[in-house]
Amino acid sequence: MEYKIEELTKEEAGYIGEKINGIVPREVDADEEEFVIKVEDENGVTIGGCVATAYEYHWSRVLLDELWVDERYRHHGIGSMIIREVERIAREKGCRVVTLGTASYMARPFYEKHGYTVFTTLKKTNGYISYSLVKYLEKDTPCYVPTDNSGTRFKISFGNDDDAEVIGKGLYAYDEAYDQNFESVDFYKKLVGSDGKFAAGVIADANKGDIGFVNALFVEEPLRRKGLGTHLLKEAERFAKENGASMVFTSAGDWNVGFFQKNGYLIRGELKDVPKGHDCYELYKMI
Repeated sequence: MEYKIEELTKEEAGYIGEKINGIVPREVDADEEEFVIKVEDENGVTIGGCVATAYEYHWSRVLLDELWVDERYRHHGIGSMIIREVERIAREKGCRVVTLGTASYMARPFYEKHGYTVFTTLKKTNGYISYSLVKYLEKDTPCYVPTDNSGTRFKISFGNDDDAEVIGKGLYAYDEAYDQNFESVDFYKKLVGSDGKFAAGVIADANKGDIGFVNALFVEEPLRRKGLGTHLLKEAERFAKENGASMVFTSAGDWNVGFFQKNGYLIRGELKDVPKGHDCYELYKMI
C-alpha cells in the first residue's frame, strides 16, 4: 500500500496521545495535574511563584516548568520557600522526583543548594548553556536554609491562571534580557494509505534558527516495522533543518528508546528508575 503525508488534525493529535498512553508499560500510565503557587506581598500583589505539573502515581514526578521572583524581592528566601512548597506537594502526591530546567545565566547554583543535580546539558547557539536538573525526594538531602529568610513573612498559596500569566511574563522578561527568543513553528503530520485511513502521525516543532523537538510519534500496530515511523521522523528532521535547526531533541523510555537509537539519536541524559522500575532518556541528533 502506498502512503501520502497530510496535515494532522487536532482530533488526530489527541488520538495519538491516547494511543501512546496505551502502549507504554502499564505501570507508567499516569494522571497529569498542573498547579500554580504564588507569593503575595502585603497588598495582595503577586511577587513570585511557579507553575508546575504533577505526573502522579507510578510516574511519580513533578516538572517545575517556571519559577520566578520579582527582582525587588530576590535574595530574601522567597525562591527557597517556593521550592519547599513544590517538594511538599510532590511528596503529598506520592511523587518521587522533581525535575526542572535552567540556564547558565539563571539559577543553577540556587537549585544545586537545594539538592538538585544536573542530568543533561546543552550549549546553545548563542553561547549560553541550558541544564536539566533532578532531585530524588526519597534521598536524605539536607534542607538548605538561606541566610536571609525575611521573605517568609509573605503569604504563599495556590494561584490561578491569572497568577500563572504574571509568573510567565516575569520570567519571559528576565529570560529575554539574556537569551534570544526564537519563533516556534509546528509540524503536525500524518501518513494515510490509499484507502484514506490514518496510518501514522508525528507531533513536532522547531525554534527557527535553533533546535527542533519530536514530541510524539505513533504508528498503528499492524503497520509497524514497515518504515513508516522512520519516514515521519525523517520528515520532522527535514522540517527542523529547513527552519535553521542544527539538532533535534526527543525523549523516550526504555520501552521505545531503541527505535530512536536506530535512527541515529544519542542519549544525552538519563533518569534512573523514573518511573519506578523503568528508565527514561533525553536524546538528540545533529541534522
